[in-house]
Amino acid sequence: MDLEIGEVLAGKVTGITKFGAFVTVAPGKSGLVHISEITNTYVNDVRDHLTEGQEVTVKIIGVDQSGRLNLSIKAAAAPSQEPARSNPQPKQTGEIAEPSFEDKLKRFMQDSDSKISGLKQHPDKKSARRRGR
Repeated sequence: MDLEIGEVLAGKVTGITKFGAFVTVAPGKSGLVHISEITNTYVNDVRDHLTEGQEVTVKIIGVDQSGRLNLSIKAAAAPSQEPARSNPQPKQTGEIAEPSFEDKLKRFMQDSDSKISGLKQHPDKKSARRRGR
C-alpha cells in the first residue's frame, strides 16, 4: 500500500511516549504523531488526550528518508467553524482594534533593539573596576 503526503487515514494508537504517540495506519505501516500535532491547544501529557488502542483519524504530513511516517491528528480534524482573521476589525464604531501578534512582536523587537543599543553605548563602569583595571 503506497501512502502519500496529504492522505487522511484511520489508525489505531499502539504506543504512547512523552514526545508523541505511535499510530498504525495499515498492516506493517505505522507512524508518529508528535505531541505538537495532537491538538491545537497546549499538550502537557500525551496521555491526557490519547490512550493505547484508541481509534484516531490522522493525516500524513511527511515521510522521512527511512520511510517513517509523520502524522497529524489536528491536521486531519475538520477546520474550525470560524476562520482566523488576519486583520482584526473593530466591532463597533469608535472601538480600537487589538493589534495582531505580528504587530505586537514588531513593537517588542523595536523596543528590545533600542534598549540593547542604549546599553552598548553606556557600558557599566563598575565592571571595569571589578576586574582590577
